[in-house]
Amino acid sequence: MLIKKKKARSHTEDRSLALVLATTAGVLNAMAFGAFGFFPSHMTGNTSQISTEVSGSDFHDLLFLAVLIGAFIVGATTARFIVIGGLKKNLRTIYCLVLLAEGLALTATSIFEAIFYSQKNNGEILVLLGFLMGVHNSTSTQLSNGRVRSTHVTGTLTDAGIALGSFISAIVTHAAYADRRFHQKQLYTHLTTIFSFLSGCIAGFLLFRGFGFLAMIALGIVLILVAVSAIAVTLHRASVRKVA
Repeated sequence: MLIKKKKARSHTEDRSLALVLATTAGVLNAMAFGAFGFFPSHMTGNTSQISTEVSGSDFHDLLFLAVLIGAFIVGATTARFIVIGGLKKNLRTIYCLVLLAEGLALTATSIFEAIFYSQKNNGEILVLLGFLMGVHNSTSTQLSNGRVRSTHVTGTLTDAGIALGSFISAIVTHAAYADRRFHQKQLYTHLTTIFSFLSGCIAGFLLFRGFGFLAMIALGIVLILVAVSAIAVTLHRASVRKVA
């Protein structure tokens, strides 16, 4: 699921990726809203809101939105640079390492907020979360070759609509079974991403309301465990091949 393989990725692997990364993205997005009243991954809404702020007189809000969007882009770019460097060194676990770093950063941030929470820090924490969301989305997008965008629901809904149209068209025109099956798998992958993000948002809101920043700490630990387990499995398989 988190390993870059020489063979083409299967839709099953992409759906597993969506289940983990889209769900955790939804959880973090909802927790951030519960904590700070803002969605750190909602770049479409944030960009749209800039247009309303331009006509107003609150330069601080305009600057904050611009910085938040910039942080998301920087996060995505940073993840891309790291992945390029890892792939050049044939490091198959590079995506796991990116996810591990994200989990560590989220855990450290959540512990800080649990101990030293102050409304004065909300802007800085949201910018950091926006950066991590950019890393998160970039990781899933690169690994799945664009089929799984863990935080980009608008784009995923568009992809699902295209896949549904292609699937219906293939049925109406009596296309080959392989073509119909391909579009059906694409549709299932996009729907899995959408429903995973949605269920993550619901779970995240409920968890944060019940446990506060402890729930966010737990989410960071989950990301760490997912990354470490994937690295361990990969190293174990590599050692088995050497022995064989």
